Amino acid sequence: MIYPRIIAHRCGGALAPENTLAGLRLAARLGCRGVEFDAMLAADGVPVLIHDETLERTTSGRGDVAAMSSAQLVQLDAGRRHHPSFAGESVPTLEAALRLCAELGLWANVEIKPSAGQDLATGDAVARHAAAASGRIVLSSFSPEALGAAAAEAPQLRRALLVEAIPADWRERMLASGALALHASARALHAEEAQAVRAAGFPLACYTVNRRDDAERLFAQGVVAVFSDRPDLWQGSEM
Repeated sequence: MIYPRIIAHRCGGALAPENTLAGLRLAARLGCRGVEFDAMLAADGVPVLIHDETLERTTSGRGDVAAMSSAQLVQLDAGRRHHPSFAGESVPTLEAALRLCAELGLWANVEIKPSAGQDLATGDAVARHAAAASGRIVLSSFSPEALGAAAAEAPQLRRALLVEAIPADWRERMLASGALALHASARALHAEEAQAVRAAGFPLACYTVNRRDDAERLFAQGVVAVFSDRPDLWQGSEM
């Protein structure tokens, strides 16, 4: 399971509106080879790129993502809150994001982000759309139920289990969810945990790392990739 070393968090990190096509384009211009973004279901069952279950923080909308159709969501402004220069940037569908990733040659980590009670439906729908796309795709989630549904829908897609601190039973959790990699918080990681995951033959990636020295320390511990809000810090170097 091959990872790019630097993965732009939520498309473009802190440099573009999160979970947008503008972020993907910026990541590609910076030389990123990998991106990460969140997929949640709209009311009509279509996956769209958004992190929160509510719209207020990142878009011009109000209320719950799950209460609006994908047609309504893509009409919202997802750029102005980041910076006026991004005004008019829309909430993209997962299909549109994966299509652009393929065009730009970007490796994509799709985080399955279920709203409350939607774990199985979200895992199923995200996997179905990812399986229909071209390109290099890894599915990840904090929800074992969502990963299980994704595995049932598209067993050929690679999956990663998301955790904060690595739990004592991480092997059992990975086995139960069919995950082939582990994604963990850099802040909660201990060197001996990284070594144990590496020794077991699983790739370990860490979020969210915004300093080059922190990334180098993690790489020295056997971490294969970091998710970063500042992919520009590596511009011009091997990413």
